[in-house]
Amino acid sequence: MYLIVIPLTFLAGFVDAIGGGGGLISLPAYMLAGLPTHYAIASNKLTGVGGTSISLARFIKQGYVVLKLAIPCVIAAVIGSATGARMNLLVSERVLAVAMIIILPIMMLIVFNKKLFPDREDETVVLNRRTYLTGALSALVVGVYDGFYGPGAGTLWIIAFSVFAKLGIKTSNAHAKVINFTTSATSLLVYMLSGNVLFKLAFPSMLANMAGSYLGTGLAIKNGSRITKPVIVIVLVLLGVKIVTENFL
Repeated sequence: MYLIVIPLTFLAGFVDAIGGGGGLISLPAYMLAGLPTHYAIASNKLTGVGGTSISLARFIKQGYVVLKLAIPCVIAAVIGSATGARMNLLVSERVLAVAMIIILPIMMLIVFNKKLFPDREDETVVLNRRTYLTGALSALVVGVYDGFYGPGAGTLWIIAFSVFAKLGIKTSNAHAKVINFTTSATSLLVYMLSGNVLFKLAFPSMLANMAGSYLGTGLAIKNGSRITKPVIVIVLVLLGVKIVTENFL
């Protein structure tokens, strides 16, 4: 189990720090190791929170997190996530799956389009009504997806903040990490209280994920969109494969 989970959670932390979507690697790793679904999800939350905290700390240290913008984005994301969770009880996941199969190729085209998703070197954040509104709306909409389904939400936040809020890709990544950390930590608390976290496996895996996250964040900060964009495309492909295999095969 350790030989399966630890290397893959290291890779998940590395990928997640650069372009989000690490859960698409780490959660299947736990399930491949033989954990029941609820234990796998709960243990993966501990892994993810550890890695995200390292990545977030590095982004904060470099000055890419703007607290005045992060707070309304987190609030909007939490509201969206709660709404999405309620929608999940009313709407079949297959409906979302069909929508995502249509949306994912469009997202890839956006990532490759330099006019829509430019390689901004300037990470300066201009705080005005438009920035707050588009940032909060982006957080809200992706938050609904996060509550309804979840995988790849961090990647979608990076794209949304870059395209609609016009933030630099490093700043977008940093604010996606703020939201991810907040929502994941909240979920982790619930799972820990229910006793579903397998600490003997999850704790060393969390350390591996933190190591991968530390390295990945360094590369993201140093190289910006040159490394983040290709990783985002890989994550979108993995998300598409996951949706197709779970819902149509």
